[in-house]
Amino acid sequence: MSLNLRQKQTECIARMLNLNQPLNATTGTANEEVYKILIYDKFCQNILSPLIHVKDLRKHGVTLYFLIDKDRKPVHDVPAVYFVQPNQSNVQRIVSDASRSLYQSLHLNFSTSIPRPLLEDLASGTLNSDSIHRISKVHDQYLEFVTLEDNLFSLAHKSCYVQLNDPSAGDREIEELVEKIVGGLFCVLATLAVVPVIRCPRGGPAEMVASALDQRIRDHLLSKNNLFTEGGNFVSSFQRPVLCIFDRNFELPVAIQHDFRYRPLVHDVLGLKLNRLSVQGEKGGMRSYELDSSDSFWVANGLLEFPEVAVEIETQLNKYKKDVDEVNKRTGGTHGAEFDGTDLIGNTKHLMNAVNSLPELTERKQVIDKHTNIATVLLGEIKERSLDSYAKKENDMMVRGGIERGELIGVLKGKGTKMDKLRFAIMYLISSESINQSEVEAVEAALRESEVDTAAFQYVKKIKSLNVSLASANSASRSNIVDWAEKLYGQSISAVTAGVKNLLSNDRQLALARTVEALIEGRPNPETDSYLSFDPRAPKSGSGASSGHLKGPFKEAIVFMIGGGNYVEYGSLQELAQHQQPAKHIIYGTTEILTGVDFVEQLTLLGQKMGLGNVGSSSTSAQ
Repeated sequence: MSLNLRQKQTECIARMLNLNQPLNATTGTANEEVYKILIYDKFCQNILSPLIHVKDLRKHGVTLYFLIDKDRKPVHDVPAVYFVQPNQSNVQRIVSDASRSLYQSLHLNFSTSIPRPLLEDLASGTLNSDSIHRISKVHDQYLEFVTLEDNLFSLAHKSCYVQLNDPSAGDREIEELVEKIVGGLFCVLATLAVVPVIRCPRGGPAEMVASALDQRIRDHLLSKNNLFTEGGNFVSSFQRPVLCIFDRNFELPVAIQHDFRYRPLVHDVLGLKLNRLSVQGEKGGMRSYELDSSDSFWVANGLLEFPEVAVEIETQLNKYKKDVDEVNKRTGGTHGAEFDGTDLIGNTKHLMNAVNSLPELTERKQVIDKHTNIATVLLGEIKERSLDSYAKKENDMMVRGGIERGELIGVLKGKGTKMDKLRFAIMYLISSESINQSEVEAVEAALRESEVDTAAFQYVKKIKSLNVSLASANSASRSNIVDWAEKLYGQSISAVTAGVKNLLSNDRQLALARTVEALIEGRPNPETDSYLSFDPRAPKSGSGASSGHLKGPFKEAIVFMIGGGNYVEYGSLQELAQHQQPAKHIIYGTTEILTGVDFVEQLTLLGQKMGLGNVGSSSTSAQ
């Protein structure tokens, strides 16, 4: 029972588009075709766009589709399917649509469970306008997350890291954010219909989310028609997945570093969003491409370093040319020979084969052209910004725990955007075991010379120096610093600099992948022995954490990163899953998928909130 999130979510959406009728197993559509209109909000549009294309909408009888907040003309004799978030403005809009009799009937699907007060607003609004008969059904769909690949999802919560680490954030705001994250994770588990065993490090956002999610699932399991009944027969821990929850501060550098593998590069440099990107075409003008699981080249080569991808494109092109020549040779007929009937039969067969192989060849050529174009644009950026050198030097710094001063300043005065330099400077800070004051001042001066806002750099420096004073302070003053620090940064202190050397062992396995491996195997391990376990199906013990029979091993894992994830971590976990014997299955999810630039902008914001940075300097976001 492999957990395929993309497939499960697509099935839920198909059912919704067919007015929640059971679907025919062979066609994947409802038995009787009903033409209908689809109305969604911006958030739900983003849920649909990586999964459903226009041709799929047609297949499910959707003839027109609109955003809910646009002015729409009435289509009286057609039902409308609504797919929207349950919020005040959407409910008001639905009431207004019903009262104006825009459509024959309204099938309402909320992306997650609609709160009682909003349901009452909906009821009273449609009653008052005498249009309640237009509302055909109301469904809670539990689909409030964006699935980008079979094993990759995002809750699409913006600026989570800033909100969690903002020194001025009150308890109430933090609780609301935790509640929102729990809601999104609950939707993912409900869609997969599994109740996992939950593991997380102690303290900080990870524990808050794990504990609240445990409670949310417990409460839900008490209701009669709960969403997990079909998974109810998997009682032993061997059949259940483990959900490992982490907070971005667990491993900060991954969110900042330059990476030289294909998938992270395309995301970081070309701004892949919701599986789409636009690049300059060969003949001028912008070309828009989709990169998802239907693109075999992307799936097969996403984890390769860029130069290997270039070689692979070349190989595929030569193979394609050879196959085309082969077809031409076969259909060319025999020259000069006498023409007899048997040859005609042979030739017709060749022609048939050639005609049949044309669509496949055309498709291969399109994929090759697409990746040639993307790789060409990437190569231009790599050369212009020396991205290969950034990636290599950052990796060396992490492994060696530092860098020669001359080399450091050389990079900051060399090629690259302001953001490239700022990211490199922060990687230098994180990787250095101790802070060399004069060196740090030289770095700040070099950054200012390039007109870079140093707020993010100073923010990380502040956390780092706190860390050092924590290590050296005696126990009495230490507890004061800890109180202050935890108020200020949540749990981020020790995490930012926790033994950087072991973050990247020789095979470059990320700390996250190593920890997840330990949690899946369930063997005693000093790094994970102190992790909390929650089992929402087990009776609650005093500490909230559950007993030891749930230590694994597990066949499947869901890894969730609070505060922003990226394609580097995703790739690292997919590699881990493939190298396990037998192969394991790992789904990776996060509050939002961020490029290095996006993440450093959040660090900049935190620095500015603390009054750090060169005030009045131009913003770093000038790419």
